[in-house]
Amino acid sequence: MDQGRGIVGHVRRLGRQTLDGVARLGRAMLFLLRLTPGLPVLFTRFSLVIQQIYVSGVLTLIIVLVSGAFVGMILALQGYNTLVRYDAQSSLGLLVALSLVRELGPVLTALLFAGRAGSAMTAEIGLMKATEQLAGMEMMAVDPLKRVVMPRFLAGWVSVPLLAAIFSAVGILAAYVVAVSDLGLDGGVFWSQMQSGVSVTNDIMGGVVKSVVFGLVISWIAVFEGYDARPTSEGVSLATTRTVVSSSLAVLGLDFIMTAFMLRGL
Repeated sequence: MDQGRGIVGHVRRLGRQTLDGVARLGRAMLFLLRLTPGLPVLFTRFSLVIQQIYVSGVLTLIIVLVSGAFVGMILALQGYNTLVRYDAQSSLGLLVALSLVRELGPVLTALLFAGRAGSAMTAEIGLMKATEQLAGMEMMAVDPLKRVVMPRFLAGWVSVPLLAAIFSAVGILAAYVVAVSDLGLDGGVFWSQMQSGVSVTNDIMGGVVKSVVFGLVISWIAVFEGYDARPTSEGVSLATTRTVVSSSLAVLGLDFIMTAFMLRGL
């Protein structure tokens, strides 16, 4: 009997968590529908967006530069070690470029952005809600969505593709330095193989599309979790954790889906 009650209890908790998750997803979709009509208004007050681009994008640049350089160097070493077995080390530049432009650049940039800037967005909006700053804006007839949430949402959406492009460029340059100075590969061969094998339409634009989608999803999750957080210190910390976890899982899942569709379209 006790075992049966325990199973029923687990099923109830699972059902409750599933219903809570569906309800949160519904609130998030409605929240996004509230955001999108007001985005064109921000172009008349673009200074707010520029300020948030600096906070979320520029301040994330250093970790993107360092990570991109190390990823590029590691790709050069690992790729050369594999290609030299088949006497194909001349294709190292192509391997590095395709790996960064198609996958590693957009995905790793999105994960870094979620961990650094996305969590900061959530914490900032959540603290403003906990200290009743958002309620104070509403009392002064100032829409907190337009004044606080939308600039951060648009700034994050714009920042991720730019950071992903910088990540890929720095990674390729770092791989070139390692390939030429340490591995003894000819620099002309490195660039010529890359130029002949990388397609602007399929490879570069595919990475751009991924980074744009990742920027939209991460910014959406970050501002929603902050706006929907319980107005307590525990609620804000929980919302920040959910932002990082949900954004990371969403990026990896969307990357698989978009990669599958892109490869089928080739």
